Amino acid sequence: MTKLVEKRSEILFCYDVTDANPNGDPMDENKPRIDEETGINIVTDVRLKRTIRDYLFDYRGYNGTNGKDILIREIKEENGIQDAKMRAEDFIIVDGKKIDKKAVKNHIAKDKPKDSELLEKMIEIIDKNIKEQCIDIRLFGATLPIEFSTKEKSSITYTGPVQFKIGRSLHPVELKFIKGTGAFASQPGAGHKTFREEYILPYSFIAFHGIINETAAAHTNLSEDDSAELLNALWNGTKNLISRSKFGQMPRLLFRVIYKDRGFFIGDLEKRIQISGIENPLKIRSVKDFTLDISNLLALFDKYGDKIESVEYMVDDTLKLSGELPGSFNRIKLLA
Repeated sequence: MTKLVEKRSEILFCYDVTDANPNGDPMDENKPRIDEETGINIVTDVRLKRTIRDYLFDYRGYNGTNGKDILIREIKEENGIQDAKMRAEDFIIVDGKKIDKKAVKNHIAKDKPKDSELLEKMIEIIDKNIKEQCIDIRLFGATLPIEFSTKEKSSITYTGPVQFKIGRSLHPVELKFIKGTGAFASQPGAGHKTFREEYILPYSFIAFHGIINETAAAHTNLSEDDSAELLNALWNGTKNLISRSKFGQMPRLLFRVIYKDRGFFIGDLEKRIQISGIENPLKIRSVKDFTLDISNLLALFDKYGDKIESVEYMVDDTLKLSGELPGSFNRIKLLA
């Protein structure tokens, strides 16, 4: 592991969606989330974090082997899906072996420890192992209930160093309803197939703004290696959303701005860019239909240049920008 994150940084991540549903609302027929007043497409930070977690699990080896894991994931047991307390107990690990929570007493130098002392030791063991193994906790944090007995309960709270605001499209979107036939009959012996219904967006260009907080990083042990994994998962994780409802999403632009002074950041980077070169945003169907104007963003980088240590970026070749990026910026090297 490289050194811990010591300096604050901001992230601006843009991707687009073509003929897909970037984030369905289960309380509204799984329709893409849209601000009714503005027609802006909304994507929750939870959806983006799921993309990152899934990519790290599927492609980067954070799958519970070799001391690398994702804490917040679905794990099936004989009696159903694990709850948060059961998941926390997966990390009662001593000398590389998982032990029962009652066996914790063997690791306390006392003949008859109280349940409160056993709970405290249990928390100590879980906390150490989770921070060492679970990259999503080092990145995003979580709150976990811990229970030694019905009377001795507590929790562990990790404040995540990496936080994203809700993502929003840079233009109004159009909702489309699609209906088609399914592959199977509606019931045994029926002569007709079932119908398939879904809502999609013909196009949406979405921007997310995030912060990597150096103060919180010290509490979860977030490293620069973890930050590199995050940027890689943002880009390649979005590209690898190949489920039926998500296929059609592509990363287009990624900035990470690293600052010199603790606590300082520009803020609202997603509000400093805009789509230009098109009269009717509802007619956008491709990244080729518009230019992304980043002139205000670049002006801010120049204005606060004395407070910026470095600017890292990744840009898709098909995205048209309003100008050339300065040669002083560093292109992000995605992990192999």
